[in-house]
Amino acid sequence: MAKEERAAYGSTAVPGRGPQKIPWAGLLVLAAAGFTAVTTELLPSGLLPQISRDLGVEESAVGSLTAAYAAIIVFTALPLSRLLAGRVPRKTLLIATVLAFAVSNILLAFSPSLGWAVGARLLGGVAHGMLWSSMAPYVARIVPAHSVGKAMAVVFSGNSIALAVGAPIGTLMGNVLTWRTSFLVLAGVGALLAFLALWLLPAAHDARNTKAPSLRAALKLPGVVAVATAWPLLLLAHFTLFTYVAPFLLASGLPESATSISLSVVGVASLVGIWIAGMTADSRPRTSVIAAVVLLLLVFAVLPVLGGTWVGAFGLMTVWGVTFGAIGIYNQAAILRAGGEHKDAANGLTVVTIQLGIAVGAGYGAFALTTLGAQLVPLAAAVPTAVSLAIIVASRRGGYPAGPHEKRR
Repeated sequence: MAKEERAAYGSTAVPGRGPQKIPWAGLLVLAAAGFTAVTTELLPSGLLPQISRDLGVEESAVGSLTAAYAAIIVFTALPLSRLLAGRVPRKTLLIATVLAFAVSNILLAFSPSLGWAVGARLLGGVAHGMLWSSMAPYVARIVPAHSVGKAMAVVFSGNSIALAVGAPIGTLMGNVLTWRTSFLVLAGVGALLAFLALWLLPAAHDARNTKAPSLRAALKLPGVVAVATAWPLLLLAHFTLFTYVAPFLLASGLPESATSISLSVVGVASLVGIWIAGMTADSRPRTSVIAAVVLLLLVFAVLPVLGGTWVGAFGLMTVWGVTFGAIGIYNQAAILRAGGEHKDAANGLTVVTIQLGIAVGAGYGAFALTTLGAQLVPLAAAVPTAVSLAIIVASRRGGYPAGPHEKRR
């Protein structure tokens, strides 16, 4: 690969001095940390009735546990990333965030009132924002440059496993035992992961001239703007339908039991997508991400027509899960490449814009539900998907360049 092509592709390793091996054990610890984070984020929704009864508040009030968690991420992820990156060793920062999850879940489990519970969730939200702001840049520094996509696939598999089994198992545990027990178990997992991280994670050494992350410098890079816009639009589209998949399936004529099955289908299928992305994100990133987004767009466009049968609905949802799982890996690798020496600030920016995309997606889905009807919500999700596809196709040289096995034009 030519020198200018290596620069465009975002390699940060110094020839002869960069990491030569993939620390698989450390990557698995990070995947488990991601699993814990996503399960922590989603669990209150599954345990909402129990929490409501125990704390003596309305179910709508318990929704503040999720809202506060997301809101604090938006307001703290970038400032804390800028404050701590380069000042605190990356391994130490990751261990601290995992411990913060454990403390947050312990405080939540022993909360005597909703106010205390919200406070505990705010701590968890801060940890969540820091974890995702720091994890990807850390991974990019501890693996060979040509294996970043594969490493990201391993680390981010924890997200999909949490969606597929983490939150459901935690909800089941809360129903069988208590909701407080579920969060105490999560706290124990967090404490164990912090110990394993101390033992298994390698140190990530930055160049001596490392500066504090500059969001202004990152925003001057056209590729960063492209990825930080296209990726959240895909999350917006996903949560437009994911949030209201139950009314969509009911309106399509499927029974109520189809909802829980469909959510598991999407979660399990996303693991396949992550595996595919791990095999292609480093070699054919541009072709792969375009193909994945095109397939996702087709799924949303066809669901209103074929979503009324078990075969049609779950066949399309399987494709939905595969493409969505792969898209996350492709975009994570893309923002690291586009950010170059400002990858920390660029990655922190996407943490914020993704949270905004998720929040707006839920609101946009509600608007589509009331104006178009439940059966046409997938068409509403197709609109931001199409916009994202246009951005990706147009960003040939910046955010989504061709890889080493693709023809460059």
